Amino acid sequence: MVNITLPDGSVKSYEDKVTALQVATEISEGLARNVLAAEVNGEIWDATREIATDASLKLLTFDADAGKSTMWHSSAHLLAEALESLFPGVKLAIGPPIENGFYYDVDFMGQEFTDNDFKKVEEKMIELARLKSPFKRIEISKADAVKYFQEKDDPYKLELLEGLEDGQITFYKQGGFTDLCRGPHIPHTGFIKAAKVMSIAGAYWRGDEKNKQLTRVYGITFLKNKDLTAHLALLEEAKKRDHRKLGKELGLFHFSPTVGMGLPLWLPKGADLRGRLENFLKEEQRKTGYLPVITPHIGNKKLYETSGHWAKYGDDAFKPIETPQEGEVYLLKPMNCPHHCEIYKAVPRSYRDLPLRLAEFGTVYRYEQSGELHGLTRVRGFTQDDAHIFCAPEDVKEEVGKVIDLVLYIFKVLKFEDFVAQVSLRDPGNPDKYIGDDENWDAAEKAIQEIADEKGLKTIIELGEAAFYGPKLDFMVRDAIGRKWQLGTVQIDYNLPERFELEYKGSDNESHRPVMIHRAPFGSMERFCAILIEHCAGKFPLWLTPEQVKILPISDRFNSYAKEVLELLNNYDIRASIDERSEKIGRKIRDAELERVPYMIIVGEKEAESGEVSPRKQGEGDMGSMKIETFAEFIQEEIKELLAN
Repeated sequence: MVNITLPDGSVKSYEDKVTALQVATEISEGLARNVLAAEVNGEIWDATREIATDASLKLLTFDADAGKSTMWHSSAHLLAEALESLFPGVKLAIGPPIENGFYYDVDFMGQEFTDNDFKKVEEKMIELARLKSPFKRIEISKADAVKYFQEKDDPYKLELLEGLEDGQITFYKQGGFTDLCRGPHIPHTGFIKAAKVMSIAGAYWRGDEKNKQLTRVYGITFLKNKDLTAHLALLEEAKKRDHRKLGKELGLFHFSPTVGMGLPLWLPKGADLRGRLENFLKEEQRKTGYLPVITPHIGNKKLYETSGHWAKYGDDAFKPIETPQEGEVYLLKPMNCPHHCEIYKAVPRSYRDLPLRLAEFGTVYRYEQSGELHGLTRVRGFTQDDAHIFCAPEDVKEEVGKVIDLVLYIFKVLKFEDFVAQVSLRDPGNPDKYIGDDENWDAAEKAIQEIADEKGLKTIIELGEAAFYGPKLDFMVRDAIGRKWQLGTVQIDYNLPERFELEYKGSDNESHRPVMIHRAPFGSMERFCAILIEHCAGKFPLWLTPEQVKILPISDRFNSYAKEVLELLNNYDIRASIDERSEKIGRKIRDAELERVPYMIIVGEKEAESGEVSPRKQGEGDMGSMKIETFAEFIQEEIKELLAN
């Protein structure tokens, strides 16, 4: 007897082995037609794979992230089959799913492959998909697997096999194509109704610049043609919102190869924007008892050995800095946490000092591979809105709750309205990834789940996504065009206080170990600004935008009155400038619109005589005539409403 427990708690019993697809068919024929894969005891399986023991089962469609991933993994195999058919002799490397689609790394063996070939590859994929070829999972010995790829003359697959042993190796076959793969896959190719080859790029085999450069072919597929059309429209909108494009147009930031890759230069308007975000958070932190600290940009290597960061992330750090003093080695600071531990240790602490909340906009440095760099979202030097809360164990839930409240306020003010809280826990099957004892981990994981529930957050649980020192609560936000980003994190850490031997004197006059809470509502200033630019399409909230008002004189004759208006607006702390160019007013308005200035003020003869202004709102048009003071108060009131708790 095999008992299958469904997400609603109901149990279905079977005399013998059963597949997820069979269970789905029993529930509903319509459901079965949409099932792409299954989650069996927390693992993603083929929907056609037999379940031989009691298990929990979740059926996965394209609406589920794991369902999409499975379809796109299968689509990578379909792409490989199409490429082998159209370009005989190609050698295949790896083809995983990614967040939006999939790719396959291919050695074309000297054959030309350009964007002119995309259409015929897409057509071939759909032709093969229509055959509805089942994806067949085949367990195979290492010897037989090696023999197969030797006969096929596939060097990359043979190299992958070197790291595998008997019992770890499976093939997947669809139609006339067989690949080395762990799976899972969709039931058959017929689910794939629309295919698009998106782009190609160079990619070194196994990410090593010493190896041969392969061609990475990116693609995406959908269940319906209309979904592909909608996706392509979304991509066009994303291009318009690309922070790299808008950052240049709006004069926010710049990258210089002379300065170095992944090291942004903030221009005046960008520095103003970033500075306002920092000041906004600093003020909220001040209200809730955070204390500012500043730490150096480098630290002794021993600091990071003590924290465990060197062992875990040493490969991602810049090369150690050696000083003239023999044996003295420093690192560019890869994170702020160890420095804050040392600040905690600077003086003896009592329970009366706790919670101690230390905050720093600290710049850190990590060596990202050149191929991973992307505008402000992946850089080599970035500033974290870092804070570490040292508290007694009994205060953990309250402090995490306050951090959540702060994150939610930030999201409200910046109009990030669609989000879920991802509870990131240990991978129970891989304990070597983590430091610290089970007791502390259990306490931390229990606390972070309880407070998320108490705050009424919509949550998802992700095993294996915890930091190496503790569980996390990550806020996963969808922007204005539906893309998902990780923004804001809070982490409970029992382990760094152990490693740094942090203590406080309790009310019982005994020494106790504090708990350390890591939190960063923005994450990093660079990445957050990039996401905000794209979310707003460069039209920032009125309180945040570097330029709130552009004053537009109809002709040079009214420049002096424009300056009077500017002076008065300055008195109200409104950021404004004058367009003194000898251009027609229509051109000035268009340019101000393109610069995403929220408000324009038209000044001409009528306004100069009456002492009034004629404002226009970005994207909405004329607001009529009014006194300068009335307009200034209107602006102030709008800002007040935007920032209201």
